[in-house]
Amino acid sequence: MNSHALPLLVVEDDPSLREAICDTLELAGRPFVAVDGGAPALKALAEHAFSIVVSDVRMVPMDGIALLKAIRGRLPHLPVVLMTAYAEVDKAVDAMRSGACDFLLKPFDPAALLAVVDKYQLPAVGDDAGVVASDPASRELFTVAARVAQTDATVLLTGESGVGKEVVARYIHRHSARRDGPFIAINCAAIPDSLLEATLFGYEKGAFTGAQQAQAGKFEQAQNGTLLLDEVTEMPMGLQAKLLRVLQEREVERVGGKQPVALDIRIIATSNRDMAEAVAKGGFREDLYYRLNVFPVAIPALRQRPQDILPIARRFIAAQSGRLGRYGMALSAAAEAVLRAHAWPGNVRELDNVVQRALILAPGASIEPEHLKLGPPPAGEAPPRAAGEIPIQNEEKKVDNMKDLEREHILRTLAEVGGSRKLAVERLGISERTLRYKLQQYRDEGFFSD
Repeated sequence: MNSHALPLLVVEDDPSLREAICDTLELAGRPFVAVDGGAPALKALAEHAFSIVVSDVRMVPMDGIALLKAIRGRLPHLPVVLMTAYAEVDKAVDAMRSGACDFLLKPFDPAALLAVVDKYQLPAVGDDAGVVASDPASRELFTVAARVAQTDATVLLTGESGVGKEVVARYIHRHSARRDGPFIAINCAAIPDSLLEATLFGYEKGAFTGAQQAQAGKFEQAQNGTLLLDEVTEMPMGLQAKLLRVLQEREVERVGGKQPVALDIRIIATSNRDMAEAVAKGGFREDLYYRLNVFPVAIPALRQRPQDILPIARRFIAAQSGRLGRYGMALSAAAEAVLRAHAWPGNVRELDNVVQRALILAPGASIEPEHLKLGPPPAGEAPPRAAGEIPIQNEEKKVDNMKDLEREHILRTLAEVGGSRKLAVERLGISERTLRYKLQQYRDEGFFSD
């Protein structure tokens, strides 16, 4: 058995039957947790991750059907198998309608139990680079991601900015049959409208001024692999129609080209916006939305998976302490309490920034609460440099200064027009899409809030 396999949850109030089931699982080498009713089952589900629930139907005070409905409300992807007597087949039918994946008729032999467990249980998450899944919510997220990775279905990842959508996308790619192929990501909001089409689809020599040689686009670069369309809702409407055709025909035609190129790729799209709302407001094509929304996965915010906060913080400390010359750094108990209590509006990205600042500010090996700057850094103020850190080169300083000047100019202009984005884009000479992307960037970095 996989050492990282998630345990089964057995729910049975009959002690002798519960013991028989546990003996079967133990002899088969299956990790499990056994409880005697619905209430302790829900408590266990809130504290740990499981691969499948096997529950009796006839229990008091909470029967198996009520437990099933409660599980469906909290963990909709978790498989549930119900055990029932022959005389209660009508209840089994109700259970299937309520979301049970199967049922076992009593009495059943050990082989039948193991067969149904093998058929439905979620795959193990295991250890994976870049993945922290200590909270039950994130454990379920990655077990679902592991399951869809086994198919070629188009996946739509949604969630707030900074929750780690690209981390999940890369996880799906690594666990798919395309893992040896390329993983190509493109941020649809970060590239100007005039360049996005050529970047996505590629172009032939002479297709436009400056096209001195042919160039394959992101679709072709992702051949036999995975293409991530990050923030796809920021794509201009005109380009959405061309994207829809590529997804339908599974072929792409370069700008200025006449010969289509057949594609063999997996598409993953992400958005931090409510896509159904974007469709309703006319900002996103409905047919493209349904083409992308084959397998939707909502990624919970960091505040919704609190058991991940400290493990992620420790991983960031381990990853960044060497780069900053701060070896052997660790969080104090008081600092850990502060991190757990924070709401994390900027999600994992905010936690990453807080850890970086703390590693710079902490004079010793222990990170204390006063080193955790939970909020935006003062505008224009450079953070202090850690002892032994190599100074930034002049060219990098110049780039940072240009970014600071651009940010100050955009935010000052927005303030001067009373927050009107329409007037701001006219004064700035940029598109509304570019302004929206820039403001989202500043919001994530703590420089701007609505």
